[in-house]
Amino acid sequence: MNTDALLQGRFKDLANKAYQKNIYTFTNFLSASDLDIFYSILPDINHVPYQIFGGREGCDRVMIRFGSEDMTGYELPFPITILQITPLLDKFSDELTHRDVLGSLMNLGIEREMTGDIVMKESSRSGKRNTAYVFCVSSIADYITDNLTRIKHTNVRCTICPDDDLPDIVPTLEEFQCIAASERIDAAIASITKLSRSQTVTLFREKKVFLNNRVLENNSYNLKPEDTLSIRGYGKFIYKGCGHETRKGRIYLTFERYV
Repeated sequence: MNTDALLQGRFKDLANKAYQKNIYTFTNFLSASDLDIFYSILPDINHVPYQIFGGREGCDRVMIRFGSEDMTGYELPFPITILQITPLLDKFSDELTHRDVLGSLMNLGIEREMTGDIVMKESSRSGKRNTAYVFCVSSIADYITDNLTRIKHTNVRCTICPDDDLPDIVPTLEEFQCIAASERIDAAIASITKLSRSQTVTLFREKKVFLNNRVLENNSYNLKPEDTLSIRGYGKFIYKGCGHETRKGRIYLTFERYV
């Protein structure tokens, strides 16, 4: 049985358990590819209420909760805890990346499905990008705070953000423009990635393109303002619209890049 079939079976088991026992059930964190598999079997479990959430609005990695207050008679929040990771000595810390943080978590033996989004922020003192907010399954929060003490060459402190004092955790966006033949998604991706139009076909074929958190295989789709575009290996972007044309009839496309 392949991985997709196993995941489909897992979704169905959780949904049926919630429905039959009148309880809530939860997945661990899911990627956009995982979520696309969930949508493919949704007609089979559409009798079970569900909610998708990742800890805040707009998360890339999310959990699914099967069940509802109407069905169970009570409310149960998602088992998501937000951790703040900061350097012990801000002045002498490294610049840290999403990959640095994720690598240190996986070195602790933590599976990727146990962690959600990782949001990097700049220090208010040094200006270095060395502060991270990690969304994780609540059951492993204490383990991470006790054991995550170093990222790259930087000694760090890991604490649980109190529910009543959560910071405004939003990703940093950077606006940029590129020139493309049209608003077709393959043309935009070619401009962003510096690949040829024919090379971008491989990205679609290998299911590396996600539009609004769904796998997209239609390379002729025309982008619309506020579409969220993710290209595995290249980043995540929000399309803002097109501007004036060049003398050769090409157009300027404006995006916001997650940094």
